[in-house]
Amino acid sequence: MAIEKHPVPPDVGLTLGSATRPQRIGGGSTVTGTDRRTPVEPPYLLTATTDRREAGVTITGDASSAVVELTARGAWSEHLGELVAARLRLCVAGPSTAIIVDLQHLDDPYAVSMPFWLAAWRQARLEPSPAQLTFCLPTTTTLSGRLRNLQGPQPRVCATVPEARITIAGRMLRADRLQAHLEPRPDSVRAARHLVTQACHAWHLPQLLPDSSLIMSELASNAVEHAGTDYVATVTRSPIGLHLAVRDGASRFVHPAEPRLPNPKISLPERGRGLGLVHVVAAAWGAMPTRGGKVVWATVSHFPPA
Repeated sequence: MAIEKHPVPPDVGLTLGSATRPQRIGGGSTVTGTDRRTPVEPPYLLTATTDRREAGVTITGDASSAVVELTARGAWSEHLGELVAARLRLCVAGPSTAIIVDLQHLDDPYAVSMPFWLAAWRQARLEPSPAQLTFCLPTTTTLSGRLRNLQGPQPRVCATVPEARITIAGRMLRADRLQAHLEPRPDSVRAARHLVTQACHAWHLPQLLPDSSLIMSELASNAVEHAGTDYVATVTRSPIGLHLAVRDGASRFVHPAEPRLPNPKISLPERGRGLGLVHVVAAAWGAMPTRGGKVVWATVSHFPPA
């Protein structure tokens, strides 16, 4: 009798808690592999990846970058597992507290990937800022059945992405978030800074105000100068400090090393000194695609860098 062999699921290898304060080398670095010995360092730039076999991973964030949707598609393989692991590391290193893992287009009829997903779910829950993974896949698949019928603690499994969004939205704490919808005018940068001031006063975090205001000025002025679209500024409180995010309508990422011609209508204190300043001041920062644009985020920590 012929025995059908299935690929061994790759070790998740996420080392999710490996994000560290970087050494100041040039304009920063991005992660291109999944070597667990290599720390993940800012900026965390999340983009889509597809290989020649059409297997790949796409990432979509919300306006605050707190909720991320990760879609894995194609035949399950060690290579696809490495792509997913690398992007999960970046998601958890940032401000994401909920990750919707869309597996509706994953080709894994024998649920070979189940140990990988369980390891990722368990590890994400143990982080200093835990992230909850919610899996989406049809109820008729073998993988869905096994995830739903585990003994002991189980990950959340939904049949569709919209169902997962509704479930997560009901669990988000509105009291820990302030948000403003702004137009791409120079004076809107001041409004974004005021949002930070409101947050620091409301949450009794005056020590985070100077750095947070500088960073929000830069993120907002980038949206005004580079994107030129309406944008959403968000300030979120977390166990480690404040998360700042600006979502605009332009998909192109701005790199900290890129030169920028400043808008003379925005004064220097409001405009900041480029993303290089964000790279130096923030505990972590990055960017990810959203529907119709991108979100750039940064974290200001309670704790001094090591």
